[in-house]
Parts: sequence; structure tokens; C-alpha cells
Amino acid sequence: MDKYKVKRQVTNILNDLISIRRHLHANPELSYNETKTSQYISNLLTEWQIPHNTGIGGYGIVGMIQGKNPESKVIALRADMDALPIAEQNSVEYKSLNDNVMHACGHDVHMTCLLGAIKILNENRENFNGTVKFIFQPAEETLPGGALAMIDEGVLENPKVDMIFGLHVFPEMEIGKAGIKPGSYMASTDEINLTIVGRGGHAAILTSFDDTVHSAAEIIVNIKQAVAKKAPEGFPTVLSFGKIVGNGAYNVIPSNVTVRGTFRTFDESWRKEVHSIINEIAAETASKHNTKCEVFINSGYPVLENDEQLAKMFKKASSEFIGAENIIDLEMRTTGEDFARYVQFIPGCFYRLGIANKEKGITSNLHTPTFDVDEESIEIGTGLIIWNTLEILNDKF
Repeated sequence: MDKYKVKRQVTNILNDLISIRRHLHANPELSYNETKTSQYISNLLTEWQIPHNTGIGGYGIVGMIQGKNPESKVIALRADMDALPIAEQNSVEYKSLNDNVMHACGHDVHMTCLLGAIKILNENRENFNGTVKFIFQPAEETLPGGALAMIDEGVLENPKVDMIFGLHVFPEMEIGKAGIKPGSYMASTDEINLTIVGRGGHAAILTSFDDTVHSAAEIIVNIKQAVAKKAPEGFPTVLSFGKIVGNGAYNVIPSNVTVRGTFRTFDESWRKEVHSIINEIAAETASKHNTKCEVFINSGYPVLENDEQLAKMFKKASSEFIGAENIIDLEMRTTGEDFARYVQFIPGCFYRLGIANKEKGITSNLHTPTFDVDEESIEIGTGLIIWNTLEILNDKF
């Protein structure tokens, strides 16, 4: 099956895929609540007579397409399903029907591209060796993430998966292009929770209270300075505090102050060291103000490491499919992705699909209320999944 046949078959179903994407976009569901999304996907797979299992890791779906010699190689293809708590501001016919819920991260496109690829691969089972395992994963946007639950339920086993691929839309890249970064690509993501506790009291009577607000401010500054001073060179480190709540008043010092922040990096040993720095400095600084600081670090997704060989394969196959000039070398990103959970166990490749079109005014970033995609990108994304899968399963490298 050559690339021209792949392109023709994708073009033939493009209108159907756009309709699928628009249905998914108009009916978004938040993490751990993807009931109707799961049912919709399952109904399509059943209509196409593709065997699958539902209710995996929550509302996840897993199925297989077996080609010739199904045990020779098993490749997994993953798409995430959940939406974000954002009120859509686009004036389009497929605008979200659910208040304050929106597919503002392109997961509707991810699901659509994978569905299109599954349909065509299933119709061409005689054209590849091995097995394709497809994974529709819930809850990518919310810790601990849906990948972990699916892995715990054996999604990478029976049969054992040899490698996994994932696609993500990229509004920083024009339609017609795809991007890849071998090695460390996306950061680990930790949620920092600090609670500073002391005696509250009248702000005018200095002996009646412990200054929890001052303590919180100094803890934030000291932690950031210590981390910045010790941060290794060679990869980014992000430590940001975005929420401070005291709920006092002009003349009221609160008895507790909560602080929320995020820490991101690309090195697991440095990650652990920063956790220790936060705990040590928080305790030491709080004690100077006769307060206590309770620290809870919610360890999120690990560093996403793209397998060097798979990234090389992707770049070669994709260059053949859409042209080498359209394959972009990406930089490290300090955003996170729970696709990283899978690559802790097996080699993986996570790549980007260009969806922007300045001429059409499609330029909004991810996680914004005006985010949208040029729907012609669905044709490219679906084709890339199919072509890379065929090339790898048929040992063209």
C-alpha cells in the first residue's frame, strides 16, 4: 500500500471525519466524565465492525486490528478524550453545547485522526504485518491522568506492546507541517501546595498574631531564589506560584495562608532535589516567623522522553509522506503530557501536527476560548498515523 493510496483513502472519508470532529467538539466532556464521548466512539467502532473493549481505566477504549503475522510486532496508537473547563467564544456551527466546557486542546482532533486511521487500517489488514492496538484515553488534563489507570489495567499487555505513538495539535505550526523532538521533549509537572499556619489576630496588635502573610511571602521568595541558584545548566527549570489566598482583611491577619504553584523540569534527579529544597526552606523560613508550613507536592507526569530511534523513523516516514521541508525540529517544551506515563514502560514517540492558518484567522493558542483548527489538518494527521504505522510494521527501516 503506497502513500498515494493512503492519501486517496483518507481524502475519500475526509468529510465524514470532519463531521465526527464537529460532533466531538460540540459535545465536550471534562476529565473522568467522558461517558458520551466513549459511547460515541464505541458506536462508530461497532458500526465499522472493529472489536474493542470499553470501560478501561474509567471511560477508556482499547481495541486491536490484526494484520498478517499478528504476533510479529505490536504498535499502539493513542488519542486523549477529555476537554477543558473553558467557555468557548468561537462563533461556529459546532460550538460547544456544554456550558463552560470546551475542546480547547485539540483532543477532538486527536480522536478523529485516530478513528480515521483505525477505519482505513482495518480495511487494509492484508497490507501490513503485526498488530495495531488503539487506545482512546480519558483524563489527560487532570492529575494523576488517565494513562496510569489504563496501564494498571494492562493496556500495554495481552499482547505486549512494542512501541507507542501519540499525536498532538500545534497552533504554533502552520497546516501542512509536522514536528518532532528526539529525546527529552516535555517537562515533568508537579503541583506545589503550601499551607502556612499560625495565630491570626488584629493587625494593629503586634503581639496578638503570627504574621502568616509575611511568612508566606518570604517562603515563596526564598524557595525561588534557592532553586534558581542551584538549577543545573542545560535544561529549563520552571518554578511559579500562581495562587496565594489569605482571606484576612485590612486589619485582620489570617490564621492560615495557602499557596499554590507548579514546578517543571527535564531531569528526574533534579526534580527530587527540588522537592527536598522546598520542604527544607519552607520549614526553616516558617519557623523564623513562629509559623508552620505544611507542604504537599503532588507529583504529576514524568518527563516525556521520545525514543531516539522511533523519532528518527517518524521523521523519515513523514518526510516521505508530506515532504522533508514540512518536518520541523521542535524545541523542549515546559508543558506536560501524561503520554509520558507510557514511555516509562515502552519506547514511544509523541509528535506535533500543524493546525494554524493565518489566512483563515486560525491562530489562537491551546487552552484559550477562541482555539480552533484548520480542519484540513485532519487529513494530514490521519494520513501520518496510517503511513508511519504501515512503514514500521512492514519493517521499511
